[in-house]
Amino acid sequence: MTTAQDGRVLIESSEIARVIARLAHQILEPDDAQTGVVLIGVRRGGEALAQRLASEIERISGKAPSLGFLNINLYRDDRVTHEMPESQIPVDINGRLVVIVDDVLFTGRTIRAALDAVTDLGRPSAIRLCVLVDRGLRELPVQADYIGRAIPTSRRERIKVSLSGTQSSTDEVAILAAAP
Repeated sequence: MTTAQDGRVLIESSEIARVIARLAHQILEPDDAQTGVVLIGVRRGGEALAQRLASEIERISGKAPSLGFLNINLYRDDRVTHEMPESQIPVDINGRLVVIVDDVLFTGRTIRAALDAVTDLGRPSAIRLCVLVDRGLRELPVQADYIGRAIPTSRRERIKVSLSGTQSSTDEVAILAAAP
């Protein structure tokens, strides 16, 4: 693979487009998805991926899914907080199929916080998880329903996802050595 400035590129733009198309098809496949899906991107990492998935789902099905964004800072248990915009959930999630979207699944703590936040908003008929990269090394029993790529890593490594429409103008997933 090519080398990024600060790491090794594992997934390039053309493959990311294929992965997003595959994930969109998988999200639409179950029977309960036929009545509509609410995609909720976890702020920051899941925002761009949720937007891209929503566009792809609309292209495939002809119907745009509901799309929202979730700030999980209040629900974190690991004291990691970043200033970010508030949650934007434009629809009632009660009785709806909710797909939480994030870029990387690592320890499971972010997703635990997202689950708490979503259940505070209402009672969906089901909650599923979609991630672009599952890097393993879980601390909590969390598993994604839809995975773009599984990339085993060590704790000394970091996965950097760049999706156009965010702070990046390119699409790529790179692996970096963790800062000492």
